[in-house]
Amino acid sequence: MPSLSSPQPRPNVSEIPRYVAGKPPTVRPGLTSYKLSSNENPYPPLPGVLEAAQAAVAQMNRYPDMGATALYDALADRFGVPAEHLSLATGSVGLIYQLVQAFCDPGDEVVFAWRSFEAYPIAVTAAAATSVRVPVLPDGRHDLDAMAAAITDRTKVVLVCTPNNPTGPAVTQAELDAFLAKVPPHVLVVVDEAYVEFVRMDDAVDGIATYAAHDNVVLTRTFSKAYGLAGFRVGYAVAPADIAGALRAVSLPFGVSTVAQAAAIASLAAEDLLLERVEALVGERARFRDGLLEAGWAIPEAQGNFVWFDLGDRAADFAAAADAVGVTVRPFAGEGVRVSIGETEANDRILTLAREFPH
Repeated sequence: MPSLSSPQPRPNVSEIPRYVAGKPPTVRPGLTSYKLSSNENPYPPLPGVLEAAQAAVAQMNRYPDMGATALYDALADRFGVPAEHLSLATGSVGLIYQLVQAFCDPGDEVVFAWRSFEAYPIAVTAAAATSVRVPVLPDGRHDLDAMAAAITDRTKVVLVCTPNNPTGPAVTQAELDAFLAKVPPHVLVVVDEAYVEFVRMDDAVDGIATYAAHDNVVLTRTFSKAYGLAGFRVGYAVAPADIAGALRAVSLPFGVSTVAQAAAIASLAAEDLLLERVEALVGERARFRDGLLEAGWAIPEAQGNFVWFDLGDRAADFAAAADAVGVTVRPFAGEGVRVSIGETEANDRILTLAREFPH
């Protein structure tokens, strides 16, 4: 136990929730194991990505391009936005940390839905800000009316995760527009679109058009999910120039490695095949969810690359049963289980389990 005279971290540090990563698959002799606990892309690297990464490795004795010029240019070209409206970080989670750090003083409030992305309260507490959690609706959707009502004169940031991780539904453009009309202009609204490529719904949010129409909206996106670069940690924000500049100002110097930048650029160049893979995953998502619905499960609308089982106190039991058949899933104690869309064999094992598991 350190004495009071020894160096002490800020009081909020001891209150930071622990991030719980998805478990790796358990090795079981004679049985192929699968990991459906981290919303990873089951496909191998896109054509040209491995080669670009290997070429970049040869420069490991040099620092990365801190300005990420080539990647910013590629993103600006892909989305038709000015390069100065972009900011990079180590995944979209890195951007969330930077946003709270840049815009919140200690005690300022950050409003977000709950259950939502578990890194939100971690980032907020790390910045000594205050989390304001607004329960999702029974169907797993954001309660945007309640979130708007939760905004006070201490609110600096609102986080809208769409599609919502881990419950699955996404907000519509009409819902987001109505919400933004209620948000004071000095409050920053973060539209977290980590799973945007998987959305298939009427009136889907057009993030780029939304940011372009508002001075207080920032989009956060990632190469970890659809693009399959989870191991390289590349996320990007699209925001008005002053907001993007603030994010770059607080970013970790050289945070996105040379290899990660090269892989991201190559991934953008292979987007046609990427979209084919995403479409296949969307089709597998529909097959998997339809099977669960036929088995009598009430599964929320799934717009990401995962589905949500609202299991309450039985979440740990379901996860243990899945592990026993060689598949790891992501339990949230006392709430539910998130299952990523992965290999067909893995999904089929969960379907079989779900038909037998009490519900």
